[in-house]
Parts: sequence; structure tokens; C-alpha cells
Amino acid sequence: MESLTEQEIRAAFVNCTKGETRRLSVPRDLADRPWEDLDYLGWRDPQAPDRAYLVTRLDGRATGLALRASTPAFGQTRRSMCSMCLTSHTGGVCLMVAPKAGKAGKQGNSVGAYICGDLCCSLYVRGRKDAGAGARLHETITLEEKIRRTVGNVAAFIAKVTA
Repeated sequence: MESLTEQEIRAAFVNCTKGETRRLSVPRDLADRPWEDLDYLGWRDPQAPDRAYLVTRLDGRATGLALRASTPAFGQTRRSMCSMCLTSHTGGVCLMVAPKAGKAGKQGNSVGAYICGDLCCSLYVRGRKDAGAGARLHETITLEEKIRRTVGNVAAFIAKVTA
């Protein structure tokens, strides 16, 4: 993924107001992010851990989603699988809910998906981050195919939000 500036990130959001995009917390370490290993930029708001954000490039254009993350139940030890990168975590996957874009979102409609709680799918797929034993199932497809699948899953989620 090509690097993004703070201005590009703020302008990318499709499911929140301009006022909300001005107030959202953009990561301060954008220059230090491993952009060449990212399929999307994802982060949690440090002041509001239930808020998460995802920004990617679709058709050469930055597109972003504001998300609400569920908090895991106390003592949850069940293993769950991320629907974007297919990495399994014990307590590390949470339901992320995005208000739909446009009129549907104003009416309260939303779309949800189970996503890695730290939004580091790209790094798990590439083996740059380890989710522990048994987190990645053995597959016979290539790394490029895994990356394409993850990119496709993210694009499909965004399409549901913007439909």
C-alpha cells in the first residue's frame, strides 16, 4: 500500500460526518508504519478503545471506515477467526461494526465483521506478526494469493458498508 497523509486519511471516510473526521484520532506514527506490508491502515483510538478505523486504497482512491469494536467478555478464552485474514486468535478477534454510508447509516443501519482486534491482518498474513501457535492454518496457496484474498475480503466489507 502507498503511504497516506493525515489529510488523505481524514478525507477518505465514507461513513461519518466531516465533523467526526476532524475529531478522530489519526495515528502520529504514520511515517514509521510498514506501508509496503500493509493492505490497509487500521488502528484503535487510544482515548476511546471501542473506536477503530480502517483506511485502504480502492481503485487508486483512499477509502475509510469508522468502526465500533465490541469488548470481549471478561475471561473469554474462546478461539475466533478473523473474517479478513483468516487468522485465529484466543480473545484477539472482535466484532467490528460500521455504520452504513449515506441515508441507510443515518437510519441506524450497520454492517459487522469479525476482525483482528489490533487490525494487523496484513502483518499476520505476511508472517510479520505472530498470533501464537495454531493461529495460521496450513494452506497450499501462495503468499500472493493470501494477500489477494485479504484485500478482497476488506473490499467486500467496504462494499457492504457503501451499498
